[in-house]
Amino acid sequence: MKINEIMSILEAECLTGEHLLDDIKVEAAFGCDLMSDVLAFINGKTLLLTGLINPQVIRTAEMVDINVIVFVRGKKPDKEVIELAKKNNIILLSTNHILYTACGILYNNGLKGIPIRGGE
Repeated sequence: MKINEIMSILEAECLTGEHLLDDIKVEAAFGCDLMSDVLAFINGKTLLLTGLINPQVIRTAEMVDINVIVFVRGKKPDKEVIELAKKNNIILLSTNHILYTACGILYNNGLKGIPIRGGE
């Protein structure tokens, strides 16, 4: 799914990466506030939805090649986090939807969750 489509569906605001919106596609979504779970379950082409707005979110995304993060509940990170995302070419979006609703909207519009691995 293209990022422009995700922005429209979630009524999201783009905080960084406007120049990348047409180039990046995601294949799955993962909603989580535990960065240890992000490290354990995600690899590439996955959209991360989270309520966390600290630098660890960007560092975690960088480690697992996440290119797009959606902050839920209208949250917006501070300038330090935005600059870190820009440096790493990570698109940051913000939506007013809560995590559960944002995930459901994306799922209903065809973006699936990450595949389950071995009964975890």
